[in-house]
Amino acid sequence: MVTQVRHPIWLPAVKPAGARTFATLYALESFARATITSVVPIQAYELLQNKQTVSLLYTLVALIGLSATLFMPMLIGRFSRRWIYTAGASLLAIGSLLFMTHSLPGQLLGMLSRVMGASALAITLNLYIMDNIRKTEIMQAESLRMAWSMIAWTGGPTLGVYLYTRYGIVAAQGLVVVFAAAQLAAFWHYRLGDNELIRPGKTRPANPLKNIGRFVSQPRLRLAWAIAFGRSCFWTTFFVYGPILMVVTGQGEMAGGLLVSAGNALLFAAIFWGKAGRRFGARNIITLAFFCMTAALLAAGFTGEKWPLATGGCLLLGALFTVALDALGSTAFMRAVRTYERPQMTAVYRTYLDLSELLPPLVYSVVLSFFGLGAVFCTLGVLTVTCGLLTWRFLPKSM
Repeated sequence: MVTQVRHPIWLPAVKPAGARTFATLYALESFARATITSVVPIQAYELLQNKQTVSLLYTLVALIGLSATLFMPMLIGRFSRRWIYTAGASLLAIGSLLFMTHSLPGQLLGMLSRVMGASALAITLNLYIMDNIRKTEIMQAESLRMAWSMIAWTGGPTLGVYLYTRYGIVAAQGLVVVFAAAQLAAFWHYRLGDNELIRPGKTRPANPLKNIGRFVSQPRLRLAWAIAFGRSCFWTTFFVYGPILMVVTGQGEMAGGLLVSAGNALLFAAIFWGKAGRRFGARNIITLAFFCMTAALLAAGFTGEKWPLATGGCLLLGALFTVALDALGSTAFMRAVRTYERPQMTAVYRTYLDLSELLPPLVYSVVLSFFGLGAVFCTLGVLTVTCGLLTWRFLPKSM
């Protein structure tokens, strides 16, 4: 009838996705992950009452997580990216609900949920960034993303332990559910999944082993992986052996916690490093960062357990330059990967994180059987100087 009028439904306008969009999503994800970073190992030890068994549990979870990462492109090929991202955020919340059972099965399944959720989020978010951020603006976007996550990684672990010890497991793990829900709400508000440029590819997902072969055959992708692996090995060493150094030298657990918090606070310097990269070139800054990291690590190895506070200061100096790699390192991958194989290559690239949590402790266990704790930092220095030389020799000057 002529008297019937169908009024349009006005949806709130959403600005095109930009650097702030992904910085916001990553900050919320960081809060969901960082809040119980220190709580999870405490719960594991309370359940198992054995350090070696806890290490075996972490190793098992890391291996399964590595497998999940390699198979992620097949899931992205089967489902749209927005549903994989949604599943990743949901797994963070599900993991915390499993932790609340305070049982060994709940602990194992909760850790697996967190690892697989983090993998799904990392891969899909990187794909969204590459689809929505121009290559010339990636350094600025990545530095902003790292800087915004600084608050979460600085205060999150301390907040989680405080809630756990003061109010119990439900309070600490429940906060993760809140942050994961906020992350999902923000994601769907931005409507990233509605963009035609980021719909699932039409090509059939390749076998994970073939993806690895394809990745290894490309020199610039190999170099990008080496840069990411080197920086991730530093953070693994810093988070584990920095607090151990403080404890074994009598400085106390609080000193170890403050050292980790101070290192995380340096993420704010990512904005400075992003500007330096645009001014002097990513190649020059990444190379400088690796060489300065090496000098700081060798100094930390020299002071070792004799002067633990000086060693902690050297590690913080190394962390400052590692933040430069956090801000600029992923640029090497994002500019090198081909558009049509981004999901497959991003999954293989992401394995640097899993392997950096597996390989360094294995190497250090051998080193520590012959030398003191300072040798750990010197060993890492050998890796970082190698990464620096590779960057200087093979990373294009145009970066």
